[in-house]
Parts: sequence; structure tokens; C-alpha cells
Amino acid sequence: MGISLVRIDYAQYGQNPPHTHPRGTEILVLLEGTLYVGFVSSNQDNNRLFAKMLHPGDVFVFPIGMVHFQVNVGKTPAVAFAGLSSQNAGVITITDTVFGSTPPINPEILAQAFQLDVNVVKDLEGKFKN
Repeated sequence: MGISLVRIDYAQYGQNPPHTHPRGTEILVLLEGTLYVGFVSSNQDNNRLFAKMLHPGDVFVFPIGMVHFQVNVGKTPAVAFAGLSSQNAGVITITDTVFGSTPPINPEILAQAFQLDVNVVKDLEGKFKN
């Protein structure tokens, strides 16, 4: 069929952290709760954030390959359905990929890239190890 559908249950103040789907566009419809959602455009568009507060019945589209997130900002659980334009859209969670790779990326490279102290990078790598 070339599509996928997923139900997402968000705990109170839970989130779906920044990630991307390299092979599929995502459309999300909120059924219950309140979500703050957004995606960041590409470098050519100055990394612009497109974000919106969603309420039940609202829909939001995350373009293929764009880093995006969802956060439950409500005091109750939230429920959403997401459709993806591929049966194998893939998922790359940014923090896990950058700070949890095997073998790890040299902490000095990440420290320079993110303008962080090397010890901060090492701490982050410890949190995201597989």
C-alpha cells in the first residue's frame, strides 16, 4: 500500500523527541489532549521553526526528512494518530544518533560542533549509550 499508520499515546508532559523520517512525510491528527508540535526547515530556509499548539481535531504535517517533535503540554494524557507516506518511512532520533552511536563519535568533534565543553559531551554520550 505504501503507507503506515501509528497511534501515539503521550504521558502527561511526555514527548516524542526531535527526530526525522528520511523516507516519508507524516500527517498527525490529535484526538485527545493538547500538543505543542513543530518542525525545523532546512538550512536553505535559515532553519526556521514552524510550530503550533494542537487541540483535539487539529492536524499538522511534517515534511519528509525535516527534524520534528511533539510535546504534551496538557495536564492529562494525549492521543494522536499519525499517517506516513511510506510503509518504511524510517526514524532517526537526533539525540540517540549523535550521542549514542556505536562506536561513539569523538567527543572533541561534538564539543566543537555544538560549542560545548568536552565533559558535557561525554556526559551526554553516557546518557544515550545503547
